[in-house]
Amino acid sequence: MAKGKVPKRPTRDEFVLEELGNQLVEAKQEDSEIVLTVWGAEEPVRGQIVEMDSRTGKVHIRHLGAITKVPFMDIMQVNYPRD
Repeated sequence: MAKGKVPKRPTRDEFVLEELGNQLVEAKQEDSEIVLTVWGAEEPVRGQIVEMDSRTGKVHIRHLGAITKVPFMDIMQVNYPRD
């Protein structure tokens, strides 16, 4: 039985990952609302960073009272909302 092909997460170099990390730290320190483009997710994740868990490698985002935990390695892009 053949398995379905699942697209692999694109690889990024350490400079890209470091820049993403810096953007996340800055957004957390400033309590800014951000919009994350997440690999494998159909919709972007929007909200404020409440925690960056180094043990699990997940970024905890709060939006409208709900917490979404996004794996750092799945974050492709950090933007700020335009509205």
